[in-house]
Amino acid sequence: MSTRNPPSIQHVHREHGAAAVELALVIFVLLLIVAGAIAFGRAFWYADALTKATRDGARLLSTWPVDTVNSAGVTAARDIAINSANAASVSPALATGNVVVECLNGSFSVVACADGTAPNNVRVSITGFNVTLDAWFPFVSASGVIDYGNVGISPHTTMRYMN
Repeated sequence: MSTRNPPSIQHVHREHGAAAVELALVIFVLLLIVAGAIAFGRAFWYADALTKATRDGARLLSTWPVDTVNSAGVTAARDIAINSANAASVSPALATGNVVVECLNGSFSVVACADGTAPNNVRVSITGFNVTLDAWFPFVSASGVIDYGNVGISPHTTMRYMN
């Protein structure tokens, strides 16, 4: 049986800082992966919250009384979509200009919402909402910082008018 000689003292001292250098190289990549997961998770969370907001608005308008579908129903559907999205803490906050409420005919073409006239379908859409993926931590490549800019999220929900 052969016995192994323990490493010399000089050999141990030469590799003493190797683990710290390896950690410094690896931690950077791991932080980028974590930051990317957080950024994409936030974007999906916003998309889900905005989709649910359009669903709430369309559901409300689809059951709104036909005699005030334009004068009160459109505004109520827009308001509930805005309140639902902002309750989910989307950032930037959803504003009136981001929500479009439309009445549709049987072939899903946009028609004017009119009091006393029942549309076949209603649609609530969100437009002009952007989320920045690299807002918390920049993504870096060999050439420098990669600017992903703004990614638009524009969900919509269409429902049959029930009244």
